[in-house]
Amino acid sequence: MPALSVVIISRNEEACIARCLRSVDFADEIVVLDNNSTDQTRDIASGLGAKVLITLDWPGFGVQKNRALAAATGDWVLSLDADEWVEPPLAAEIRAAIANPKGRDGFEIPRRSRFCGRIVRHGGWSPDLVLRIFRRRSGRFSDDTVHEKVVVNGKVGRFSHPIEHDSIADLADAHDKIGRYAQASAARLLAEGKKSSIGKAILRSVWAYMNSYVFRLGFLDGSTGAMVAAYSAGYTYQKWALVALAGKSSCAEESRAGVNGKSAGFRNRSG
Repeated sequence: MPALSVVIISRNEEACIARCLRSVDFADEIVVLDNNSTDQTRDIASGLGAKVLITLDWPGFGVQKNRALAAATGDWVLSLDADEWVEPPLAAEIRAAIANPKGRDGFEIPRRSRFCGRIVRHGGWSPDLVLRIFRRRSGRFSDDTVHEKVVVNGKVGRFSHPIEHDSIADLADAHDKIGRYAQASAARLLAEGKKSSIGKAILRSVWAYMNSYVFRLGFLDGSTGAMVAAYSAGYTYQKWALVALAGKSSCAEESRAGVNGKSAGFRNRSG
């Protein structure tokens, strides 16, 4: 039977890491790469048999996950986030696929996400297919700082049973994730040369809400659908507003540099 490694990156995940690790106790190896947690994450993980490694810097999600991947030794790798877990039907499907992959080098898995404890079935959150299990020598993570993905060199199949995902634990968690993900996404957009304005940020956020709640049928999830749409709108606004503000700061610096340059040139000519 080919060996299976589970790779997880973490930072201050004491509230959910045990559930994640216990759900994959059928794996041959569990690697947890921790980004300098200040809570009990590492103690919990090591106590449950995981191989725990530590990094002090944060290079972004893609690079961090590739670091965890480099520490894995199994023939196959299952990548999980600390707030995800595997139920027995998916565990059986994973074992069967590894035993007889039928020429596949990776598998997409549907993900069933929750917002404040409630399953989200619409609004663009479902169906949510994620490529999470792959032959170690055939796949790696993209180097994206956020919204990274697994890239596999080979054929990809698909599972029927989902990964369970506690995406947003509560409203405080939602607020925190909007801030962190918006900053990372804004940095990526600025690196790509994207520009924005506060007006455009508002328009994009309105579209994000309407797209999630109306066009992607989020209203069928009731109040949960409305909260998911508001979360999407808040993240979209903050991301593009940060791009706009960075652009204004850059223009202001260029303007000051230009004024200073002209002043210096005038003084030089006068001298």
